[in-house]
Amino acid sequence: MPETPVFSHAAVAAPHHAAAQAGQVVLAAGGNAVEAMVAMAATIAVVYPHMNGLGGDGFWLVREPSGRVHALDASGPAGALATIRRYRHKGYDAIPPRGPDAALTVAGAVGGWRLALELSGALGGSLPLDLLLGEALRLAREGYPVSESEARFKTSGEADLYAVAGFAEAFLVDGKRAPAGTLRREPALAATLEQLAHAGLRDFYRGDVGREVAADLERIGAPVTRRDIERYEARVVRPLSLRLGDATVYNLPAPTQGLTSLIMLGLFERLDVARAESPAHHHALIEAFKRAAAIRERLPSDPSVPGSGGEAWLGSSALDREAALIDARRAATAPLRYSTDGDTVWMGAIDGNGLAVSYIQSVFWAFGSGCVLPATGLLWHNRGCAFSLDPDSPNALAPGRKPFHSLNPALAAFADGRVLSYGTMGGEPQPQILGQILTRYRFGMGLAEAVDAPRWILGRNWGEPEGRLRLEDRFDGGVIRGLASLGHPVEETGEAYSDNFGHAGMLVKHPRNGRVEATHDPRSDGGALGL
Repeated sequence: MPETPVFSHAAVAAPHHAAAQAGQVVLAAGGNAVEAMVAMAATIAVVYPHMNGLGGDGFWLVREPSGRVHALDASGPAGALATIRRYRHKGYDAIPPRGPDAALTVAGAVGGWRLALELSGALGGSLPLDLLLGEALRLAREGYPVSESEARFKTSGEADLYAVAGFAEAFLVDGKRAPAGTLRREPALAATLEQLAHAGLRDFYRGDVGREVAADLERIGAPVTRRDIERYEARVVRPLSLRLGDATVYNLPAPTQGLTSLIMLGLFERLDVARAESPAHHHALIEAFKRAAAIRERLPSDPSVPGSGGEAWLGSSALDREAALIDARRAATAPLRYSTDGDTVWMGAIDGNGLAVSYIQSVFWAFGSGCVLPATGLLWHNRGCAFSLDPDSPNALAPGRKPFHSLNPALAAFADGRVLSYGTMGGEPQPQILGQILTRYRFGMGLAEAVDAPRWILGRNWGEPEGRLRLEDRFDGGVIRGLASLGHPVEETGEAYSDNFGHAGMLVKHPRNGRVEATHDPRSDGGALGL
């Protein structure tokens, strides 16, 4: 049974050790959890390019010691030239996942860093930006070893990715993925970070960096304009919340999957599962996810579109009604979208005062659009390929709209005063993974055990006619047989630990002694550090 690291008053957790170290250094320098997270976000944007970057998006949950929760939406909208007509005229039936036509939304992550630091300042944070970006700048300039995760990670459309102009020069060695440990330097990205450290984060949108980004996007033919970049602002939004028996759980509204995660937990709560790691435990989670996902499919992703919020689905009557439709003795059939190739990083931080952060940052598919902007070294995301080219779709492409996001960082505040920051990468199955780790913790597992335990993923990949319930191979045989007898299409992967089942993490602060337990996934390249 894995042991959960325990720290005397503060901790961070990240899927790459360099990011965790950057956060620990900021905490040791007197920084708060938000400042630590900005340092972690910048660092991991350099060393984990297959999962995230400055050219991607982010979402924040920040809980003050008083209990007030802030939610920040740092996702970007479609560019002014991103129209259905444009893509149809170019012969597309769907938005391509790679190349300039995939780079169709503004990158919001850096705007989120700036907004988070404004909140940090209001809470007493005062560390300078050059300190927070310092480790990221050093690693980009001096070099960093390619991670084990990057070297082994497989993604759809590898050949299309490698063919994108500039990608091979930036990330491949002799036309192939760089082996783990290969030293990689990114001088153009280092120069961008240095400029931001001195000029401020607004420069990414309204200064020299923004002008260079816009010029490069225009040069490659992406549909994002200079005006789109200048106008961008990350937003403070109202967090979603749901009261469970012993805790209130928080997530973000559209365009995230936060509503899906909370509906799934609310339905599971009503199914009265008595025993952890039983067929009944996992059957209830799977069936709750099916109903939550079906609700999500009917709602617009863009928060400006009427009906996108879906808060009414978190009401007791709606949850009672949906839970009553779940059969404890049989798996329901459900039409499932493919499990998109979404890759991301989740990180958490809790400081000595109890300020807690749950943060997620992403370029969507592994390496995003594959477009490396030469003047700035930015790898641009492909989040816009989640749009539909069907004008009648609730997620139809239109300039200024936001696409569906699989991302959804989470927080929980327990009745006994514990505060839990948790989250995962994993594309569309993120709610499934969050449900598994949270219910395991609430059933009494330690954090490390809950994160280490084998996982299942329900969905289907590109080209598959039907969905499968894929399981890592450490499940008890009785659970596997029980799920199969209930009608679930079980498929064992033969892997004990797989990147395809997410990189999750959890941190909890205890009110009685102020200690912080923290862990990050053995499936990743990171861990937890603290003070």
